[in-house]
Amino acid sequence: MAMGKFVLSQEIWQDIRRFSWTYGLLVLVLVSAFAVIYFTHLNRQTTSELDQLYTGRDELDIEWRNLLLEQNSLAEHSEIESQAEKLLLMKRPEPNAEIIIKIP
Repeated sequence: MAMGKFVLSQEIWQDIRRFSWTYGLLVLVLVSAFAVIYFTHLNRQTTSELDQLYTGRDELDIEWRNLLLEQNSLAEHSEIESQAEKLLLMKRPEPNAEIIIKIP
């Protein structure tokens, strides 16, 4: 019985050596298939992250435009004058209270 197991293992080993190229190619095909799966998954994750970054950029761009509009509206002379009157209780001086200084 032990001789039969030895002969069987020897035949298996000869079979593996005879078809080693086939087994090697099979391993390479499997490695290639898993590489395709991995890189496809990586590509999808990166694309999703890129879309999120584009969305964030668009939100920041909209906020920037709103801030520019607010800055322009606050920089108007009428807005500055009304804020000075309301918050600081400032008022324009009377014409007879104005003093003109001439620099020689």
